[in-house]
Amino acid sequence: MHQVAHLPGGLTVVTAEMRHMASLSLGVWIGVGGRHEPAQLNGVSHFIEHLFFKGTHKRTARDISQAVEGIGGYLNAFTSEENTCVYSKALAHRFDELLEVLLDMVLRSRFDPAEIDKERSVIKEELAMYMDQPQQRVQELLNSIQWPDHPLGRPLTGTEKTLDGLTRAELLGFQHANYTAPAMLIVAAGNLDAKEVVRAIAKRARRFRPGKRPGFVPVDSQQASPIIRLSRKSVEQTQLALGVRTCSRHDERRFALRLLNTILGENMSSRLFQLVREDHGLAYNIYSTLSFFDDTGDLVVSAGLETENLEKTLKLSLGEMNRLIHQPLGRGDLRRARDYVIGQIDLTLENTESHMMWLGEQWLGYGRLSPAAEVKDRLAEVTTSEIRRAAADFFRPERLNLALVTPLKREPGLAPLLKRAGRPGR
Repeated sequence: MHQVAHLPGGLTVVTAEMRHMASLSLGVWIGVGGRHEPAQLNGVSHFIEHLFFKGTHKRTARDISQAVEGIGGYLNAFTSEENTCVYSKALAHRFDELLEVLLDMVLRSRFDPAEIDKERSVIKEELAMYMDQPQQRVQELLNSIQWPDHPLGRPLTGTEKTLDGLTRAELLGFQHANYTAPAMLIVAAGNLDAKEVVRAIAKRARRFRPGKRPGFVPVDSQQASPIIRLSRKSVEQTQLALGVRTCSRHDERRFALRLLNTILGENMSSRLFQLVREDHGLAYNIYSTLSFFDDTGDLVVSAGLETENLEKTLKLSLGEMNRLIHQPLGRGDLRRARDYVIGQIDLTLENTESHMMWLGEQWLGYGRLSPAAEVKDRLAEVTTSEIRRAAADFFRPERLNLALVTPLKREPGLAPLLKRAGRPGR
């Protein structure tokens, strides 16, 4: 049972009573992420997330971890394009301890200058680690061409230049301006009493800073033709990321896209996996993923393969995209995709942590909680013609971009393939 409580000052509390569970998951969410950052502060949200763990006015970094791990729980956090979340999980009767630690971290971190300098070095090591991972590098390269000169096209970790330039005053200034009560949400899911959870948080509501929920720069793409960009690296494989700009999470076509993505490349039963790996043996793994933001979205096909197989793999992938437009979809394909997606929703909501994540994303993304049954009903209504229309809407040359991390010295003439996207034939 889900409940929403709005506290004075703008803080929202969402709870899910799962009385059959032994655990409880608790998350403090901030509706602020990478896309809220000006260019000169790129990486500031992620930097602040790290500093939450580095000590408060009451606890050292060791005290923070021991306060949660010492009671059998665990603690983690993430920063995304639109949100930041600090969360923990433990046995349900430890709720008060989890709440006090999380609020201390988010509201009372010291931002000690010495810790800032140490964490700056840690994040630069994290950045270097990602740059050494071709799978990560190719995704960031794709983002830079899909969302040029926009925060969505910048790395969430920032760059060495922006990390070196971030001062304590800028970190605190960004936090004070954006981490306000109306931008924040506390979510608890598990073996709990909703009224008791809200009462406990209400006692601490004065700690939250008043203000407004921050805005962001909307995406305004003027792309007219496909863009291909490569990053030359001495690697054994070429990493490929083929991006398709789609729609926002508020667009009704997202339901058709969810099923389309499953049919295309989400799992081992998908067309891309079966064709590229099983039939042709061109890649160990090939898959597609969906991302939805407030005003845009994308579908990305990713693969690692021998460089000599690059053109053939791209042709096969584009051929499967075209087939979704021009060939009727079998009812069996639709049924299997629908059953898979609905099954994944049900499996996700069995777990207190995943349930907490679902609720946080729902509330910050839509300003309401869509019951799982409502989402599943809408997925059940998707028709084969809706999927074909979505494919036709988005699998078009002016919406395609290709990023490669490869040992090749130059782009091997793949642009004509992308420019034929959406045409009949394989």
